Amino acid sequence: MTEQQNQGRLTSRSIRSFVIRNGRLTKAQAAAMDMLLPRFGIEFDENQQLDFSTLFTSQAAPVWLEIGFGNGDALLDMATRYPDTNFIGVEVHEPGVGQALMGIESLGLTNVRIIQHDAMEVLEHMIPSAALQRVLLFFPDPWRKKRHFKRRIVQTEFIELVANKLEIGGVLHCATDWQDYALWMLEKLNASDKLKNNSASGNYSPRPDWRTNTRFEQRGERLGHEVCDLLYTRI
Repeated sequence: MTEQQNQGRLTSRSIRSFVIRNGRLTKAQAAAMDMLLPRFGIEFDENQQLDFSTLFTSQAAPVWLEIGFGNGDALLDMATRYPDTNFIGVEVHEPGVGQALMGIESLGLTNVRIIQHDAMEVLEHMIPSAALQRVLLFFPDPWRKKRHFKRRIVQTEFIELVANKLEIGGVLHCATDWQDYALWMLEKLNASDKLKNNSASGNYSPRPDWRTNTRFEQRGERLGHEVCDLLYTRI
């Protein structure tokens, strides 16, 4: 499958916040895609909203959704530390999906499901309104060039969509190690009339315990990047 064909399979939107990179699957990751995705994965269906009560073993547990989980480091750590919470991870890149699937099996996790698709379309079509306790967006692509700013996922459309899917009192948690993108997020999120900044100063928040310090973040810190956390509550 070519990169263009794969892009079309994973989204129908003309402007995307991601580019499919043809990273090479290891044999273990490829095997996980074949054997474990049917067990732990959810097939994207624009005509079918998810029923969390039938999706997870713990039917009444709150649901957190992580957008762009990479290799699944934070997703698996949170699912392990919070067994009474259910997790949905959304990612487009096959090597990351395969790696996360391997982790789910090796850790014996029953509270994680994976969707390999565009997160915007997953939120729009598959997540019921007011169904999520938390939406997590950790270190999304900053699209640093000005002509690419339209590709940044944190836009007014995204914020409105997330707010609609969060329960009242639910939390949107974004994190980035690019200062320019942090300021962009802050401006866009502070303008929302459905989300309230958890920081009393209307600025950034301390990193909460539930966000794992991942290898990606550690790399940014070694490069001298300041990590900014933005937490907003649905009102």
